[in-house]
Amino acid sequence: MADWDIKKLRILRTLGELGTVTATAEALFMTPSAVSQQLTGLSKQLGVRLLEAQGRRVRLTAAAELVLRHAEAVFAELERADAELTGYLHGEVGTVRLGAFSTAIPALVVPAIAALRRDHPGLRVTVREAEAAEAYGLLTDGTVDLALSLAAHAPTARDPKFTRVELRTDPLDVALPATHPLATAPAVRLADLAGEPWIYGHSGPWSEITTTVCEAAGFVPGQAHAAADWSAILAMVGAGMGVALVPRMAAVERGADVAVRVLTEDRPRRHVVAAVRRGAEEWPGLSRVLDALRAVQLS
Repeated sequence: MADWDIKKLRILRTLGELGTVTATAEALFMTPSAVSQQLTGLSKQLGVRLLEAQGRRVRLTAAAELVLRHAEAVFAELERADAELTGYLHGEVGTVRLGAFSTAIPALVVPAIAALRRDHPGLRVTVREAEAAEAYGLLTDGTVDLALSLAAHAPTARDPKFTRVELRTDPLDVALPATHPLATAPAVRLADLAGEPWIYGHSGPWSEITTTVCEAAGFVPGQAHAAADWSAILAMVGAGMGVALVPRMAAVERGADVAVRVLTEDRPRRHVVAAVRRGAEEWPGLSRVLDALRAVQLS
């Protein structure tokens, strides 16, 4: 395959436009001898004669015209590549691969992507559901560029592999059956629910969060039913089977038969963090995605 030297092709194109070596040299801030040397080198690389004498001037050979027809297509592609690279460097184009835990996807990720499609249509975000342990493995091996998790499940800020970004807090509210007397009360405290049947996981972090928060409010929650899936928990609440502490991001899935009340005291919350491979945070595209995630308002 011939060696297509872009710099020398640009010199050939300029010569074809201006007609003389001297004019070409002036336009490109070169000496005439340097122009001639470059074009002689290109002729050898391509294995064809590019110039022929025409009086005191030179003209392009038929082979040179053929070369330039293809070179113009190359130049056009390089212009497009340059424009796209500029967009990438400014965070306007490119792909961000995001790994996120399940409740973050409908509450945070989907609204953020909708905003990015409107404001930065060239920036594409692909989503992969992944709980914390898997998300950081995917981040390490390069499968995703950005991982969302809860602070309690994330690597520490001292981990040298990642740059950790505090993203937002997720308040914990109480879910009640819509017919519950406190569903329309002026204010609700956790202590008001001490005697209620509670629904939460039989083990794991959320079980610990529920019991810890309730104990801080002065009571041990009586577990009536055990479930870990938010749709199952909210369905049981809606059926009048008990009450539950739910993160606001999970409560977006509630039905009309569930009332979600903001606690007037003891306002517990969990912390959502993002992480990228250390050094990758310098790409503006990631910053645009993080900004879009921060801008989402939880109802």
